[in-house]
Amino acid sequence: MHEEIRAAFDSVHAEPELKAAARAAVAHRARQQHSPARPVRLALATAACAAVVLGGGWLYLTATAHISIDVNPSLELGINRFDRVISVQGWNDDGTALAETLDVKNLTYTQAVETILQSETITALVEQDAVVEIGVIGDDDARCAQMLAGVESCAEAHQNTHCYQAGTQEVEEAHECGLSYGKYRAYRELAVLDPAVTPEEIQGMTMREIRDRIAALSGGAATAESAAEPAADSAPAQDCGNTPQGQQQKGPAHHGAGHHEE
Repeated sequence: MHEEIRAAFDSVHAEPELKAAARAAVAHRARQQHSPARPVRLALATAACAAVVLGGGWLYLTATAHISIDVNPSLELGINRFDRVISVQGWNDDGTALAETLDVKNLTYTQAVETILQSETITALVEQDAVVEIGVIGDDDARCAQMLAGVESCAEAHQNTHCYQAGTQEVEEAHECGLSYGKYRAYRELAVLDPAVTPEEIQGMTMREIRDRIAALSGGAATAESAAEPAADSAPAQDCGNTPQGQQQKGPAHHGAGHHEE
């Protein structure tokens, strides 16, 4: 158990100041104590410092928001309260392959998004007119709005890249379908126009293919606005948790190296 805690704490590279402060406090307390009660006081000081360090580690490793990035690779980034990436999940085969090439953990979410958008995989797809959709997902509206502004700033220099904000209420449904939230959102829009479409079919489609199909069925054009705005009455055509298609995959394809309310 101690080794697991040590390993978890050692993985928190983004908080060296916290570790250093805790060690310094312990050393300072040890130098100051000269009475017979020194061992007890030192133990209490050590315990207090350990609580601060481990508590900080727990906070650091807890995701409080997610960023969904969908092209055909589908990725979700877990973001902690310090705006750092703590997890990368691929939600289809292409997402798995991309996640394995990325080194974005412990970066800020803006650094991570920029790194992903500049990756060879995404750059090559965009040059072929791919659509990139980036969603900031969380229940703290004010914080997510701030994060969305940061993500939109990253996306400004990249063509065919559209951003949105959403709550977490449907993320579990998306994952039960084996989809990232971004693709699940698009699936719901398409399912209104084509109730026969399945999550399995959506999983293998690019966002450009999904948007073009929505445009064809609705008689419109696949524009930046249509990609950024959810359908008003969109709803899934099937319950992924109770259908054969939904039972095929209920988790991410891989755990790598995650504005408009729905």
